[in-house]
Amino acid sequence: MSQPNLSTPARIALGLFLAVLGGLAFVLAFPPYEIWPLALVGFIPVLVAQYRIMPPKFSSLASAVAVAVWLQGYLGPVFAPVGTFMVWLPLIAAGISLLADGGQRAFHAKTGYRWFVLGGVANWSGSEMIRLFIPVAGTWAFIAYPFYRQLWLIQPVSIFGIIGMGMLVMLVNHVLALWLMSWLDSRWKLASDAPALDPGLLRGWTVAGGVVSALWVATSLVLWNMPLGTPTVKVAAIQPDVSPIVSANQGVDVAQIHARMIEQTREAAAQGAQFIVWPEGSFLWDPQVEDRLGLAGLAAETDAHLALGYVVILENGFRNEATILNPQGEFLGVFGKDHPVVFGGETSLSRGTYPVYQTPLGTLGTIICYDLDYTDTARKLAAQGAQLIGVPSNDWGSIADKHFTHVVFRAVENRVAMVKADGGFDSAVIDPYGQILALAAYPQGGEATLVADVQIGDGKGTISSLLGDWTGWLGLAGMIFFGFGGSWLEKRAQIK
Repeated sequence: MSQPNLSTPARIALGLFLAVLGGLAFVLAFPPYEIWPLALVGFIPVLVAQYRIMPPKFSSLASAVAVAVWLQGYLGPVFAPVGTFMVWLPLIAAGISLLADGGQRAFHAKTGYRWFVLGGVANWSGSEMIRLFIPVAGTWAFIAYPFYRQLWLIQPVSIFGIIGMGMLVMLVNHVLALWLMSWLDSRWKLASDAPALDPGLLRGWTVAGGVVSALWVATSLVLWNMPLGTPTVKVAAIQPDVSPIVSANQGVDVAQIHARMIEQTREAAAQGAQFIVWPEGSFLWDPQVEDRLGLAGLAAETDAHLALGYVVILENGFRNEATILNPQGEFLGVFGKDHPVVFGGETSLSRGTYPVYQTPLGTLGTIICYDLDYTDTARKLAAQGAQLIGVPSNDWGSIADKHFTHVVFRAVENRVAMVKADGGFDSAVIDPYGQILALAAYPQGGEATLVADVQIGDGKGTISSLLGDWTGWLGLAGMIFFGFGGSWLEKRAQIK
């Protein structure tokens, strides 16, 4: 075993290079690049840098730099058009990582890396759970999203939730990193503060990681091939070439936009669509009070259920709502947006109710745009038996290649079909297994009329629907335990 003669500046430079490499790997794993296997290994160079290459007192700089590079590469373009404090999120997250990871290297050295894998998984999943409490964060950049097209792999999300899949991803990263560090230690003594890794520990985590991964894949394949036994419904998403609400707020006459959306609705109905979704903020009045566009007649003419997003602007805020109009001209109820975009100044005065509607098509419901970035709203509808959920949305161009991926996971989590109709950028039809049946994702904007036959959910929900983010709570509990119980674990290790 040789002792590399690396100066402190050289160690820092090499460590930072590996951290940047890991951050870039995560960027490439996510849309629009979609090199999804990189999510399973992207954190390995970061861990090696943090626990073997960097000088001990600078070790947490590795994870901080990796987080900054990753989130800047992924979220930077998303929020650049929005401005406000959201553009600083990557640096804020990096600062939190720098402080939170400050004592991790010393802790693992003192405990012989016994808790390296478990602690890493707990800290990652706990941090994802915390983000669900933050109105500006939600599930953006959750590490499971790169796998949205891997239907053979993501089905256990219906049991363990999206955070549970993130646990699997980080389990793989940490076990492989442990092996790489052991291999490096056998050739070069890179870190004088790092104890020799116990071969039994390596074998144990290899077996545990292999068994968990195999069981996950086997469970996914079984769930993927379990038929729902439910009918299909022909659905449609109406995407105008520009956003009606943005155009109206800019003083543009939206009459032509509405006229074209009505034509699109007729075109979709001519193809057999029975459930047709319009975007968020399609008009700025309550259609139950004023039927300026003749929507009741349109529903009767097309013999379709219309899911309509609209906004009513009041002195004390917005009513951002969605309703479903049936072919008999009846409004079935009102859903108020559950998660308004607070960093954009949005409010939702009628939030807090989660109606579902029994119809000849099945049990229908709606959520609105930012609601799909959180796990709770769709879950509340699924718990009431929702089988098909309309998602009126109003995105902007820089999220068009990312936002629809969130709908995939909400569908799988609850085994419901979902139809996202956007005001100009990204619309999709997704079945209860997460399969994208129709998609229009145009970062530059553009019109689309998506029509597809989609099997609806069975209305029974899932374990995830019933228990919510239970794996996230477990991760958060583990994060707290390691945060406050670290010194106790160190003492126990010294006694042994």
